[in-house]
Amino acid sequence: MTQEAIMESAERKRITLAMTGASGVQYAWRLLECLVAADYDVFFMISKAAQLVSATECDLQLPGKARQMEGFLTDHFRAKSGQIRVFDQEQWMAPVASGSGAPTQMVVCPASTGSLSAIATGASNNLIERAADVALKERRQLILVIRETPLSEIHLEHMLKLTRMGAVILPASPGFYNQPEKIEDLFDFVVARILNQLGIQQKLMPRWGESYIR
Repeated sequence: MTQEAIMESAERKRITLAMTGASGVQYAWRLLECLVAADYDVFFMISKAAQLVSATECDLQLPGKARQMEGFLTDHFRAKSGQIRVFDQEQWMAPVASGSGAPTQMVVCPASTGSLSAIATGASNNLIERAADVALKERRQLILVIRETPLSEIHLEHMLKLTRMGAVILPASPGFYNQPEKIEDLFDFVVARILNQLGIQQKLMPRWGESYIR
């Protein structure tokens, strides 16, 4: 690789996106679509449970192997070659496993309460948990899009613990003041909030006091 290519690679906007086994995978797929459109390189991980939920909720059958899934997602979201990189749950040499290689921002969407617990306790039993642990220890941005109801005391304690560590707990709770007309508007409401947290310009949903022409 030439020096120019190395510099260009280092300057690329990168983000880690992980999907775990909670309802609401549509939020994650919409977020991935928006990140690709914003020209971000996405380091992508998905749990086995999230693959099952995706097949159930949106009839999206993903290839089992990381390399095949990478090609599938690149085609499906019309991404550039290499823009989406998929890592297996035990791919410990992946960049996201180390503070020296991981992006400075990570989103877990949707975040199951099981993953919430593992991240809050530093379990690091798989690459998603390790990547989140890296984000916390390096004082980087970590956003957890929780999708569970009702919440137990255990869930609330873990959320409070992670909030105190600097993580952002962003429940998948769409608002209705924008008078949504279709279910996709509800997805966009939550994804817009995630993009706002990431500092990425978006036209999905106006901020309070603003208005977009729909």
